[in-house]
Amino acid sequence: MVVEKVLISACLLGKQVRYDGNALSVSTNILDQWIASGRVISICPEVDVGMRIPRPPAEISQGDGYGVWAGTASVVESAGLDVTAYFKNGARMALALCRKYAINVAVLTDYSPSCASSAIYDGSFTGSKIDGVGVTAALLKKSGVEVFNQHNIEEANQVLQRMSR
Repeated sequence: MVVEKVLISACLLGKQVRYDGNALSVSTNILDQWIASGRVISICPEVDVGMRIPRPPAEISQGDGYGVWAGTASVVESAGLDVTAYFKNGARMALALCRKYAINVAVLTDYSPSCASSAIYDGSFTGSKIDGVGVTAALLKKSGVEVFNQHNIEEANQVLQRMSR
């Protein structure tokens, strides 16, 4: 039986890497089993590419992660600084990990401008959310990785089980 690796957002694993210096810890039996079996590869695209903790909040303006890759959207910090290049480089690092470890499933943090798989903040810094994906999630999805968020770990596990057969 092949043990498939899974890419996980570091903040979901309790690492204090979010923009505000906090974690977004998730605790499930499935995640515990993944960790115990050595399946988990951890990443924080922003921190791994050199962004500091804490850092100003960032949101995608004029679209989502797919728009960032198409050149029609950008990632900006609350004070207006364009940090798109950091987010794209972080996404490339995540994809490199997926290729290195033959990862086909990722569980990433929803609402993040990097990791969101279903909804992001709308770029207005008002707390409004829209349907969309982050920069890393978009690149991984375009490259064939199935991306889930912290709310659907069970679905990710079902996919991993099918792949391990």
